Amino acid sequence: MMVKKAAYTVLPKGSVTAPLGYQAAGLHAGIKRKKKDVGLLLSTVPAAAAGVFTMNTVRAACVTQNEQQLQAMPYLQAIVVNSGNANACTGAQGDADAKAMQSHTAAELGLPSHAVAIASTGVIGVPMPMETLKQGITQAAGGVSEAGGDDFSEAMLTTDTCLKQIAVQLTIDGKTVTIGGAAKGSGMIHPNMATMLAFVTTDAKVDPAALQTLLRQTTDQTYNCITVDGDTSTNDMVLVLANGLADNHTLTPAHPDWADFAAAFRHVSEKLAKDIARDGEGATKLVEVHVKGAVSVSVATQAAKKVVGSSLVKTAVFGADANWGRILAAVGYSGIPFDAGRVNIWLGDVPVAQNGMGLSFDEEAAKAHLLGDTVQITVDLNLGDASATAYGCDLTYDYVRINASYRT
Repeated sequence: MMVKKAAYTVLPKGSVTAPLGYQAAGLHAGIKRKKKDVGLLLSTVPAAAAGVFTMNTVRAACVTQNEQQLQAMPYLQAIVVNSGNANACTGAQGDADAKAMQSHTAAELGLPSHAVAIASTGVIGVPMPMETLKQGITQAAGGVSEAGGDDFSEAMLTTDTCLKQIAVQLTIDGKTVTIGGAAKGSGMIHPNMATMLAFVTTDAKVDPAALQTLLRQTTDQTYNCITVDGDTSTNDMVLVLANGLADNHTLTPAHPDWADFAAAFRHVSEKLAKDIARDGEGATKLVEVHVKGAVSVSVATQAAKKVVGSSLVKTAVFGADANWGRILAAVGYSGIPFDAGRVNIWLGDVPVAQNGMGLSFDEEAAKAHLLGDTVQITVDLNLGDASATAYGCDLTYDYVRINASYRT
């Protein structure tokens, strides 16, 4: 079978400023003790915008504000983000501080307030140190540049151990189009948006409604398929800006290059989502659970999420214990209709169960796979042709250590 070659290429050291017309900055303002804590992303021209937000009913002020803003007008020109303080569960003062964060950024950049989105991440229930934040925003606004992508990415991190960013490039209408992305997330990660922020930029010209639909579809296949610890946060969002400086014809699903653009967009989102899962608090490895042979994609996704989120599966992976029974049990309580007597399971390329029963398998080969940086679990339901993959990490002693002292 011939496999179609990807229409995009991954750029070395890509970031959110890789597409035309984007500048960024990141710096230490003093919200956190030492590390960078204020970031600013700017498009030199207004950009079509789209967003998806946390499913938690307890929501930070930035989430509600951005969602209402994009519903009223799907265009943005800047995003300001702070780490160290979530500005969540802070009442009317938190709402006022979110508005002030937006208006101060707009004033510093000479933009209308509706052109600015805001994002916050960090400790919940603590008032935002507004004077410190405003000083940081003023400083960031005076320092944005095309070289600022790394600093912006660093400024949003909390317990993350590394930067999460990427850029890809492809040709549309004979024009070079670039898509960049940056994300943060390490703990409080669970499907349906978790404690993560992701920002995607492109110089493609994209219809706003088509961009929003594409983002929702891609989120279901990527960000909503990761879990670290089963907790869904109050502040999470993915925002996309498309400023059109590549000068292509407006992209919609009717455009002949739409499928190529959508594939490149998905690659960026999948890479960021997998980076978040791999960098789970205390994690030592990425876990990929692939469920195939399902009657529908939604069924396969439901089962894959349940397996990758199982604490018993995660601890077995950490201990390199080929305990396939935990995998089958997780499928069993996932709520999907299936016949346990038809299920086959692999750890990497080692078959460990067939027709719902254990095989006499190579324990050392299975253990060797579980000791690797990436653990792949495959479950075949043998009921249909649909499949899905979910991403997570192992559960380690360090996860407890990190979260036992997060506030202090």
